[in-house]
Amino acid sequence: MNPPNPPNGMPPPAAPPQRPARQIRGPQSALTDFLASQGINANQIRQDADARRAAARASMQTAGGDDDAPSPDAEPETAPARKETKAQAAKRKKEEEKAIAKIKASKQFQRRRKQYGSDDDMTDEDEAARAVFEESMAPLPGQMENCEVCEKRFSVTAYSRAGPDGGLLCPKCSKDLDKEEGSAKKKRKLAAGRQRRQLQSNLLDGIYPGAKDLMTLCIETLAKNVQNANSLGDLSDELVDKIAAILSKKRLMTPETLYLFLRPGSDTVTVYDAAKLSSDDFIRIFQIVPTVKHIRLRNAIQFKNKVMDHLLGTTVKLQTLSLHGANLIDDERWNQFLTEKGSHLQALKVYHTDGHFGDEQLEMVAKHCPNLRRLKVCHNQKVTEAGVRHIAKMGNLTHLSLELYKQLTDMEGEMSCLEIIDTIGGGLRTLSLATIHDLSDALLEIIHESCQNLSKLRLTDNSSFTDNGFAKLFTGWLNPPLVYLDLHKCRHIDAAEPRENPNNIGLGSAGFETLMAHSGATLKHLNVHSCRHISREAFEHVFAENKTYPEMQEIDISFCQSVNDFVVGCIFRSCPNLKTLKVFGNFGVKEARVPKGKILIGVPNALGMQIEGTAEDEGRVI
Repeated sequence: MNPPNPPNGMPPPAAPPQRPARQIRGPQSALTDFLASQGINANQIRQDADARRAAARASMQTAGGDDDAPSPDAEPETAPARKETKAQAAKRKKEEEKAIAKIKASKQFQRRRKQYGSDDDMTDEDEAARAVFEESMAPLPGQMENCEVCEKRFSVTAYSRAGPDGGLLCPKCSKDLDKEEGSAKKKRKLAAGRQRRQLQSNLLDGIYPGAKDLMTLCIETLAKNVQNANSLGDLSDELVDKIAAILSKKRLMTPETLYLFLRPGSDTVTVYDAAKLSSDDFIRIFQIVPTVKHIRLRNAIQFKNKVMDHLLGTTVKLQTLSLHGANLIDDERWNQFLTEKGSHLQALKVYHTDGHFGDEQLEMVAKHCPNLRRLKVCHNQKVTEAGVRHIAKMGNLTHLSLELYKQLTDMEGEMSCLEIIDTIGGGLRTLSLATIHDLSDALLEIIHESCQNLSKLRLTDNSSFTDNGFAKLFTGWLNPPLVYLDLHKCRHIDAAEPRENPNNIGLGSAGFETLMAHSGATLKHLNVHSCRHISREAFEHVFAENKTYPEMQEIDISFCQSVNDFVVGCIFRSCPNLKTLKVFGNFGVKEARVPKGKILIGVPNALGMQIEGTAEDEGRVI
C-alpha cells in the first residue's frame, strides 16, 4: 500500500529511521553447550576434519605419483561409472545420517538437552552432531596414518586399533597394547579368584565375612610380614599358637621362621606344618628349648632316627609327644624311647606311621608308661587285635582314640575292643573308635554298661550297628549328657538295594531322637554325616518349635536325604547359638534363609547361601 500524497505545497514526510537489526538467537542445544563447556568449537572440529581429509588425499596423490593424475587425452567418464559413484555417495550419506541420528538419540545427549531445556534450535543440534560424527570418523582402510604412539606412518586396515587418545596404532604398538591389557585382565581375574577362594576358605574355617577385630588384623599383618620379624617378644602362648597356625596354613613355616617360635624357657612347641623342616631343624628345637615338655609336630617327615637319637641323649623330659607322619623312626628307636623316657609321658599321639609302631610298641607303652592319660593311634598299618588287648592294661587312660587299617573283623578283634571298654571304660572321658566297619551292637551295649563319664564319643564308619542298638545306648544311660558326638557314616550299605533297609542298620530316626533327648541340652558338636536313614519327620520332631538347644555350635547333616529348606529353618530356630551348619549333598536345600551371624556350608546350587536379617535377627529364621 502506497503512502498518501502530501497536501499541495507541503514537503513529503521524512522516512522513519531504520532500527538496527537485532540478532535474536534461540537457546543453544545441549550438545553445543556441552562442547562449549569443554572448550570445543563445532566449526573448528569441522575445519580440522576437512584439513585432515585434504592432507590424506594429498598424501595419496603424492604416493601414487603422476601416474594417478588424469591425462588430458583420457576419455570422459562413462554413464555407468557416474551412476555407480552416485549410488556410493547416496549409501555413504545414508550411513552418515544413521550415525548422526544415533548420536542425537544417545542418553548423554538427551540428558544434556533435558538439563538445559533446549528443545528448540534443532539446526544447531544437527550441526553439532554432524561435527562429532566427522570428528569420530577414523581414516578408511588403505589410507596412510601416523601412529599415535611411535608416530610412524602405516597403512590403515580394518583391524587397526584405536589408541588411548583416539588415534590409531601401528601393528607393533597394537601388539604391545594387547599384551599390557591381557596381563592386566589376567591379574584382575586372578585377584578376583583369590578373593573368592579366600572367602570360601574363611567360611570353612568358621570365619564369618565382615569386619575383623583388631587382634585378628594384627596377627594377620604379622603373619604377612613374618620375614621381617626378629622375635615374637612377650606375646602370650595363645597368640603365638594362632600365628603358627596361620603360617602353617600358608606353607610359610620354614627353618628361618621356625626360630620365632623357639623361645628359651618355654614348655610348649607346636608346628602345624613341618614339611619344610629338616632333621637338623628338629634337633635345634631341643637345643634351643631344653625345657620343652609338650611338643606337637605335624607333617614331621624328617623326624627320624637321627632326631630320636639326639632326643635320647638329652635331659628333655617330654610329657606330651604328638607326631604326625614320622614314618622313618624304626621300632628299635621307639622301644628305646619308651623304655628311657616313657615314665614321664602323659600323652602319646602317633599318626600316619605306616609300618612302624605296632603291637610290640603298645606292649612297651603298657609296661613303661604308668602315667599315660591320653593315647591316640591313627592310620596305622601294623597294630592288630593283639596290640589292642595291651591297651586294656593301661588303667590310667582317660582319653582313647583308635583308627586302624587292619580291621577288627573277627570274633577275637571284637572281643579285644569289648575287653578294653569293659576294663578301662569307667575312667574314660573321651572315646573315639573310627572306621570300625563290622563291630556289632555288643560294643554299644558294653559302652552303655561301663562308660559313665564320657563327654566325647566318636563311633564312625560302621555298617553293623542298628538303630535299635543306638536307641538302647542312649535310653536310661547313666553317663552325663555328651558335649561332642560323632556318628558319621553309621548306615546301611547295599549296592544292590541302597534305599532298602529292612534290618534298620545304622543310625535311624529312633536312635537320633533318643540321643537328642539324652544329650541335646549340652551338645556343642553333632555329626550325623551320611546317616541317611533319619527321616524328615524325625528332624522336624527333634527341632520342633518348642525345643531349644542353647549350647549347639556346629552340626553336620550332610548326605541325609530327608533334609530340606524347612528342616534347615527349624535347626536355625532351635539352635540360637549355632555357628556352622553343613548340608553337603542335600538337594532338598535350595532356598534356605540363613540368619545373620550363621554359616550354611554345602548348599548344592550356584547361588550359595543367602544371608538375611540384622544383628537383632540373629538366631531367628526370617
